[in-house]
Amino acid sequence: MSTLVSIGELLSTLWTVWAVGLFAGIGYWALRPGNRQRFERDAQIPLNDER
Repeated sequence: MSTLVSIGELLSTLWTVWAVGLFAGIGYWALRPGNRQRFERDAQIPLNDER
């Protein structure tokens, strides 16, 4: 039974590391300078009144 507990603890740790890495990757993608123009253009979408 202790083997299952050890495996569960290992998977829990790996899941946390994976989630932090994913969060950091998304943050890097969102804040890199190449996306600035796209995000500024997308921010104007609700303000465009094209009917």
